[in-house]
Amino acid sequence: MSIKPKLGPFDLTMIVVGLVIGMGIFRTPVSVARETGTPSLFFMVWVLGGLVTLCGALTYAEIGSRYPVAGGFYKVLSYGFHPAYSFMINWTLLISNAASIAAVCIVGAEYIGPVLLPETIQHEGGRKAIAIGAVLILYLINLSGIRMSASWQNVLTVFKITLVLLLCLAAFSNNIAPRQTAAAVAAPHGWAYIFGAALVPVFFTYGGYQQTINFGSDVREPAKNMPKSIMLGIGIILLLYITVNYAYVKVIGFEQLKTTDALAARMAGAFFGEYGFRITSVLLFLSVLGYANVNLMSNPRMYYAMAEDGVLPGIFKRVNSKTQVQEVALTVFAALVVGLLYFLSNFDTIIRYVMLFDSIGLASAAATIFVLRKKTAHLDGQGIYKMRLYPFIPAFFITVYLFVTVNIFITDLGQALGGMVWFVAGLPIYIFMRYVVRKKS
Repeated sequence: MSIKPKLGPFDLTMIVVGLVIGMGIFRTPVSVARETGTPSLFFMVWVLGGLVTLCGALTYAEIGSRYPVAGGFYKVLSYGFHPAYSFMINWTLLISNAASIAAVCIVGAEYIGPVLLPETIQHEGGRKAIAIGAVLILYLINLSGIRMSASWQNVLTVFKITLVLLLCLAAFSNNIAPRQTAAAVAAPHGWAYIFGAALVPVFFTYGGYQQTINFGSDVREPAKNMPKSIMLGIGIILLLYITVNYAYVKVIGFEQLKTTDALAARMAGAFFGEYGFRITSVLLFLSVLGYANVNLMSNPRMYYAMAEDGVLPGIFKRVNSKTQVQEVALTVFAALVVGLLYFLSNFDTIIRYVMLFDSIGLASAAATIFVLRKKTAHLDGQGIYKMRLYPFIPAFFITVYLFVTVNIFITDLGQALGGMVWFVAGLPIYIFMRYVVRKKS
C-alpha cells in the first residue's frame, strides 16, 4: 500500500515539537553553564544552536521534498551516496539511539534517586541501578506486547510539553536567586573550545527534528507546508528553550546552575517546597519511562529494515505472531542500552558518544542535498520546496556539525576513537552480510 498524504501544517508542526522536546532541556543546561562560564555566553550558545538547527531543518525539508519516501536516513544516504555508507551510518545511529535512551534514563535516575534511595546510596552506582532496572522492566513490558504502554504514551508527551510551559512561567514570577558574590574565574580555554564543548549538549537537546524526513510522503503540499511547519516548530522550540533557560538562571542562579541536579524538580521546589520537588521528580521519571519505552518499541524496526534489505540476518525481522514483537531485535537493542548504561553511566560521557554519531550522521545526510539537487534537477519548477540561500545554509550547517565532531575528538580522543571503531566495523559487516545473502539467493 502506498502512503497517502494526510498531514497538514499543524500536524507536522506538532511532530517537529514532539520530536525535539525530550528530557535534555531538564539536564543539559547544567553542562552548558559549566562549559560557557558566563550568562552571556550561555544564552549566546543556545541562540546559535537554534539558528544552526533551523538551517538543518530547512535542509532536511528540501531533502524530504525532493525524495519523499518512508525510511529516512537509510534510504536517503543509500540513494545519495552508497548502500555501504548508509549501513555504516545507520549502524552507528542504532548505537547512538541506545545511548540516548541511556542518557535519558540517567536523567530520570537523578530525579527519582532522592525520592527512592536512602542518602547513603545516592551516588552514581545507585542511579545506575535505577536506570538499568527501569530498562529491564520496560523490556519485559515490550516483550509481552505494546498495549500496556501505547495507551499512555500520548498523555506523557502532552504532559512533558505542559511541564516546559510551566517552567517557563517561572521567568515571570517574583522568585529571584540571591545575588552571588563569587569572583569570576578566567576561562582556561579559548572561545572556539568553549563554544565547541557547549554545543555538544545544546545540539543533543535540539536533536530529533531530522526525523521529519520520514514524513515526506505523508504531508499535503510538502513544498508549502513542510518548510512552514518546520520553521514554526523550530521557532516555538527556540522560544521555549530560551525562556526556560532564562527561568533557570533567574530562579536558581547561574553559578548554582552549574552544579544543580534534578533541575526541573529544584525549580518546582522553589515554588512548592519539598512536596513539589518530590511530585515533580516522580512525574519526570514517568516521562523518562515514556521516552525510553517508545524508543524500545521503534528502534527494533530499524533492524527489521536492514534485515529486509539483506544486510542483517533474517532472524532480526522475525515477529511473534501473537504479540507482534520482534523478540530477537528487541532483546539485542535492550542489551545494547543496558551495556551502555553499565559502561557509560556518566551523562556527559554518554552525550559525547551520542553527538559523535549524530554529528557524523546529520552532516552526511544533509550533504545529500548537493547530490539530490543534481539527480533530481528535473523536479525543479514542479512544486517541490527549494530553500533560499543555497548552498550557504546547508554548508553552514555541515560546517558547524563537523566543528562539533572535531571538538569531541579534541575533548576526549580515546572515547572518540573508540566510537569510530563502531562506525568502521559497519563496513566489514555490510560486506559479509551482502555476500551471505547473495550466496543464498
